Amino acid sequence: MKHRIKQRKLNRDSSHRKAMLANMAASLVKHEQITTTVPKAKELKPYLEKLITMGKQAAANPEKSLGKRRKAISRMRDEAMVKKIFDVLAERYEGRSGGYTRILKAGYRYGDAAPMAVIELVDRDVEAKGKDSGPANDFEDMPVTGSEETKAKQAENAKKAEAKAAKPKADKKAATKQAPKAAPAKTGGSNRGA
Repeated sequence: MKHRIKQRKLNRDSSHRKAMLANMAASLVKHEQITTTVPKAKELKPYLEKLITMGKQAAANPEKSLGKRRKAISRMRDEAMVKKIFDVLAERYEGRSGGYTRILKAGYRYGDAAPMAVIELVDRDVEAKGKDSGPANDFEDMPVTGSEETKAKQAENAKKAEAKAAKPKADKKAATKQAPKAAPAKTGGSNRGA
C-alpha cells in the first residue's frame, strides 16, 4: 500500500527526479513561463512555491537569511536564480500568501499524445521569456546582411539552378530501356549445395 506517498515518481530514480525538478525550477525562475507535461508541472508547482516562500521568509527575518539562501541553493543548484528568487520574486510576492504559479493546460503533444501544460509565475515579467537563452537567440551582434563571400556563393548557386532548369530534360525511359535479361537456366534437381 502506498500510504503517505504523495509525490509522483515520473518514471525516474530519485537523483534524476531531484535534478530534473531543480533544472525545471531554474528555468521557470529565469523565463517565468515554461511548457512541460502536466504531471511534471504539478510536481514543479509546490517545489518552486516552497523556494519562493523561503525567499519571503529571508526578507522578513534577515537573521535567518543566510541559512534560507544556502538551503535554496542546495535544492536548486543555481546561485543566480536563487538570487533572483530572494531579491526580485520575494519582493514581488510580498503581499501574496501562496499561489505564486499557475498551470494552464496546453493540449496534447504530437509524438506521444502526452498532456502538455504551460506553468508560469503569477504577475510574471513578460520580457523575461526567452531572455538570455544562449547563442541561438543572440542576434544583436550579427550583421544584418551577409558577407561578400556569402553573397557571391548565393549568386553562383542561383546561376547553377537557372542553368539546370534551362537544360532540356532527356527522356529517362528511353535512356534506361535495355534488352530484357535472360532468365537463369533451370537445372534438374534441388539447388542444395549449389
